[in-house]
Amino acid sequence: FKGSQLLLSACLSCDGCVSEEESLKISQQNLEEVERVLALNKKCDVSKHKVLVASVCPQSLPFFAVKFGLDITEAAHKLCGFLKSLGVHFVFDTTVAAGFSILESQKEFIQRYRRRHHDSHALPMFTSSCPGWIRYSERVLGSLVTPHICMAKSPQQIMGRLVKDYFSKQQKLSPEKVYHMVVAPCFDKKLEAVREEFYNILLESRDVDCVLTSGEIFYLMERRKVTVEELDSLPLDQVLGEAGDMALMRHKGRGSEGFLEHVFKHAAKELFGLDVYEITYKTLRNRDFQEVTLARDGETLLQFAAIYGFRNIQTLVHRMRKGRVPYQLVEVLSCPGGCLSGRGQAESESGGRVDKALVQQMEEAYSSLPVRLPELNPTLHTLYQDWLQGQDSSKANMQLHTQYGNQSQSHTKPPHMQW
Repeated sequence: FKGSQLLLSACLSCDGCVSEEESLKISQQNLEEVERVLALNKKCDVSKHKVLVASVCPQSLPFFAVKFGLDITEAAHKLCGFLKSLGVHFVFDTTVAAGFSILESQKEFIQRYRRRHHDSHALPMFTSSCPGWIRYSERVLGSLVTPHICMAKSPQQIMGRLVKDYFSKQQKLSPEKVYHMVVAPCFDKKLEAVREEFYNILLESRDVDCVLTSGEIFYLMERRKVTVEELDSLPLDQVLGEAGDMALMRHKGRGSEGFLEHVFKHAAKELFGLDVYEITYKTLRNRDFQEVTLARDGETLLQFAAIYGFRNIQTLVHRMRKGRVPYQLVEVLSCPGGCLSGRGQAESESGGRVDKALVQQMEEAYSSLPVRLPELNPTLHTLYQDWLQGQDSSKANMQLHTQYGNQSQSHTKPPHMQW
């Protein structure tokens, strides 16, 4: 985790898809950069002071729960205590942003499904929250895949807009006066943060200024010789500013944000009037290649798949080329095991390999959190009105959506990316 180490997920680890300029921007997202901002806040020149906001991904919290030997809520409070002891002013968790991303993905899927007969690119829809998958799609696969990618922004980047657009206005701050760092399980999230469309040239403000992995934060604790016992337990802050400790919640899904489960249940109800309470996964090639089917009177109505890890993604792409993908939606994640197994927190101490025992403990901790449907989250309803002027407004479309396209490099594909 030292310095400017760049470790992208399996398919990108050769750096073949990363330009020199991107490498530089990614390498600047490190502990030293955060410490530089913190140090400026202690100096007399107020013009260089920034309000620090940390947004913590729900999939990072189980890592701290295991490392601290605490339940997930206590671990979140200790992590908040540590970040605030450094000089961070506000600590949020990104579940609310994930809620936006899920609701917008649900809406887009219904629209795509209804135009499937006259739009050959409508289905299958691929989820868009994994930056490793997005980079591979744009740089290597191109038009075969990019028109199928859901245009809802990822939870990280919706959180970026929430902090830099809504929250900064509530605090009466210009966006460039807010320094927004995200704590994530995955190195690829650093790559997502530097995408051009997430930078405001006029304000010189990036939606997410810095991504630090769970492992980098833990390394900082170790470097500062901080023990869990001596840390204050502080409740996380709320974007709407309510006082009091709100219970931590998660979305359905094993170790990810559960896009598949949420869209599946929503589509079953919206398209076919069917209530689905429990989803049964059928394992195909391996645990990271599973499918879910909705049937009525022997007829298959919907077929979705969860496909994790580069090998399984290769199988998906091979079938896509042959026109043999039976799914209407595929939840794609580049890390085997999903987001909890991100390389920024799941690697063994010796490095290189995933620590399976740690991942299992994290999965248990994550599944202990209560589940809440985003539709039932009152904070989302308030923000849709107060921030976005309604669910289908042009502002909602602008703040919550992006576009993915072909960005194929002029250089040849790295050898392991040839088919």
